Amino acid sequence: MTTLALTELTLPHFRSHKLARISCGPLPVAIYGPNGAGKTNILEAVSLFSPGRGMRRASAEDMTRRPEALGWKITGLLQSQEQTHEVEMWSENGNPRSTKANSKPVPQNRLAELSRVLWLIPAMDRLWIEGAEGRRRFLDRMALSFFPNHAEASLTYEKTMRERNKLLKENVRDPMWYGVLESRLAETGAIIHENRVKTLDFLSAAQAKAETPFPTADLELMVSAVIQLMDHLDIEKAHLAGHSMGGLVAGQTAINHPGRVASLSFICSAGLGPEINDDYIDGFVSALSRKELKPKLKHLFADQGLVSRTMVDDLLKYKRLDGVQSFLEGLKANLFDGGKQSANIVAGLEAVDCPQQVIWGEEDAVIPQSHANAITGATVTVVAGAGHMVQMEESSRVNELIKDML
Repeated sequence: MTTLALTELTLPHFRSHKLARISCGPLPVAIYGPNGAGKTNILEAVSLFSPGRGMRRASAEDMTRRPEALGWKITGLLQSQEQTHEVEMWSENGNPRSTKANSKPVPQNRLAELSRVLWLIPAMDRLWIEGAEGRRRFLDRMALSFFPNHAEASLTYEKTMRERNKLLKENVRDPMWYGVLESRLAETGAIIHENRVKTLDFLSAAQAKAETPFPTADLELMVSAVIQLMDHLDIEKAHLAGHSMGGLVAGQTAINHPGRVASLSFICSAGLGPEINDDYIDGFVSALSRKELKPKLKHLFADQGLVSRTMVDDLLKYKRLDGVQSFLEGLKANLFDGGKQSANIVAGLEAVDCPQQVIWGEEDAVIPQSHANAITGATVTVVAGAGHMVQMEESSRVNELIKDML
């Protein structure tokens, strides 16, 4: 396997560093220190060993150390393709950065042939829930790691698009000019598209083979979380009540750990039949704005006036927490793909020896009310005038039913 490593890094007058020197080997490197020590500035310097403006997308002038403002320089020894390359980058008087590789001036795009640099930083934590521009830029950065020609194709495409737009703005009508530009756009666009598709194929293949220590969004993970919480709180046996997917989790917990469950209350529960409202599931998971989310939440209530602006905003804040969006997407793929429920706990519940009841809103528009009769021997209560969120629309009634199980 070819080694790619930055073994020497020198930063004179770069950001907060008057002079910093780092020597390291090809193994992973951890940088630590107090706030303000310049750790992120070092990472920014490393990110500049690839085409583009680096991870902060800052101008060359912004990178100079203040108050001296003498300009800055980055030098590094880069092990790449079984060779060692000396790379220099610098800027003086706020001018765009210049680059040398092995003492010869080179364009920035040449760096793509020497190194592969990809970063994920806290400033990118909203990458998956905001506009597509940031995600395309990240995808292009990944594509550049596999295909050095991606940088040249992207720059040519963007430059050609600017030229085309200028002609349109100036009302130039010569078809020959447009023919040349459109041909160049088609050629470079095809390269960009092919590189992006191949990059996603590489990632999909790697993910399929991965033996990752990170948890995936599945039913067993959530059951494990319930048991771990009970252990932490020293609760040997508990009465479990679960709404919607929570009912599925409660039921599977009882199946896997029957001695830990005293009773089960299923409220409009998943896992009791195959049907589910895919429009709601898909819409809730994919919604990124108030306009997109509010119509989907109306599926939850018989009285749709209960869908308030505060409720919508609170759910959007929840979806924007770190890891929530990817977890929801994983749950959809693993449990509710294609408008069908993949998990069914009915058969497993037959072996669970504890009182069980099912509570359902008569006007549930997410999971059919007919699922309420799926569990043999369970007490069934259908609440009139309530939807999927029956525990909100008829909270007193639902609370009384749960208390009766204790």
